[in-house]
Amino acid sequence: MTDLSPFSLPGRFWRGNLHTHSTLSDGALTPEKVVEAYKDAGYDFMMLSDHFIGNYNWPIADTRAMRSNRFTTILGSELHAPATQVGELWHIVAAGLPLDFEPAAPAETGAEIADRAAAAGAFVGIAHPAWSQLTIEDGRAIASAHAVEIYNHGCAVENDRGDGWYLLDQLLNENRRLTAFATDDAHFWTPDHFGGWVNVRSESLEPEALLDALKRGHYYSSQGPQIHELSISGSELTLACSPVDTIVVLCGNSRTVGRHGRAITGATLDLGKLDKGWLLEKPSAWLRAVVIDHAGKRAWTNPIWRDEL
Repeated sequence: MTDLSPFSLPGRFWRGNLHTHSTLSDGALTPEKVVEAYKDAGYDFMMLSDHFIGNYNWPIADTRAMRSNRFTTILGSELHAPATQVGELWHIVAAGLPLDFEPAAPAETGAEIADRAAAAGAFVGIAHPAWSQLTIEDGRAIASAHAVEIYNHGCAVENDRGDGWYLLDQLLNENRRLTAFATDDAHFWTPDHFGGWVNVRSESLEPEALLDALKRGHYYSSQGPQIHELSISGSELTLACSPVDTIVVLCGNSRTVGRHGRAITGATLDLGKLDKGWLLEKPSAWLRAVVIDHAGKRAWTNPIWRDEL
């Protein structure tokens, strides 16, 4: 049996949000009020990702004074540069930026500012693909990305474009070893907060430890359900979770395997079924698990690569 990361790692899960805004850009609340809101909601960490553009004087919120031994913050921003395939500004979440990160040069592209953020030590994520109408070519362009934002609660609430799996699954099929993070993108003008987050496995709540875990993919994302255990033995995957109605494993083609019921807390699934079927030319190189509770809320594992088992 192989116990899979991050569930088999030492430490514990820390709940955090990596995408939210304050009055430093277009949010409704001051930085102090935003941090207090997440602290009161039971989060362990969060990041203010105010828009890094000249209109707002290139903000990277210094929230270090708001940290405690029970709650911490990561420094970062939402980076922008022209232009996606549909002519939009790039939106790139960069967690772990230095406070003196240089503003974007006039001709700097999305790929270039993402490269510069990664070189500065940041965890780089492609933000809200559906809202931005990103194409597969756009996804390919950000070569230094660590992850794709697969759920954006603000976009889901405001215009039903919160999904990002359509882009990530295509990139995975091109062997891009990316991970999947969920966020709020909260501005606090609407009910756009506390709807999507990451659970990061780390032995410490120190920002550096959380960032290292994010870059290594030692986390899973959720809208509410919890995943407790994940393991593979031979062709069988076993998952334990909080009560849900659906446990399903997806891969890089149309095959799935799952268990459905009411308030189930685990399943053992035959992965061999993913490799069989009508006109299937080749097995998928990766798979991922999703759990869905009775309210329709989900939790998602990161992609699992078969050649890494």
